[in-house]
Amino acid sequence: MTRDFWNERYGQPAYVYGTEPNVFFRDTLLQLRLVGDILLPAEGEGRNAVFAAQQGLRVTAFDQSEAGRDKALKLAASRGVSLTYLTGTPDELALDGQQFDVIGLIYAHFPADVRARYHRWLVPMLRPGGVLILEAFRKEHVTYRAANPGVGGPGEASMLFSADELRAEFAGLDIIDLQETVVTLNEGDFHRGEGAVIRLIARQPLA
Repeated sequence: MTRDFWNERYGQPAYVYGTEPNVFFRDTLLQLRLVGDILLPAEGEGRNAVFAAQQGLRVTAFDQSEAGRDKALKLAASRGVSLTYLTGTPDELALDGQQFDVIGLIYAHFPADVRARYHRWLVPMLRPGGVLILEAFRKEHVTYRAANPGVGGPGEASMLFSADELRAEFAGLDIIDLQETVVTLNEGDFHRGEGAVIRLIARQPLA
């Protein structure tokens, strides 16, 4: 999906995926008591970034959409927190060499070849002991989307995830939890209903 697509979607007055954090992201941050620097790629309108900042993490987020950035910064200001929010694709950003204590990938869907490259690019950005949190739609989601387009997600199966793909793309990280499940989403107007998701928590080894 192009920058123009996301600018049009995020250009609406409403926060199209809501203003509250993704439940899995929220619960994982709180349960693991994660602190430090967090990177949030494909962050859209900032709901997860703002929540992380409210918990005291130092937030760097990015997205290709300027409209998403503007709404994220507006949301942050309304809740009394600050973010560093960059615009561009990973290929356009000067992030190589930076490291983070947490990386959150929440519904960050890309074409399969691009996604694999981006995931491998992120692995060395985790500091030793750093934690990756991921939730996304899995391959089986095509059935749920066909029954209810309002649940959202890519229409192309190649942009959906499998456990084997995640193990390969995040090779080198220690998997803490990897689960495939069905959830009922209530995230704004574009994630509403039952969907098939995959959830991953992984850690950068200490040595």
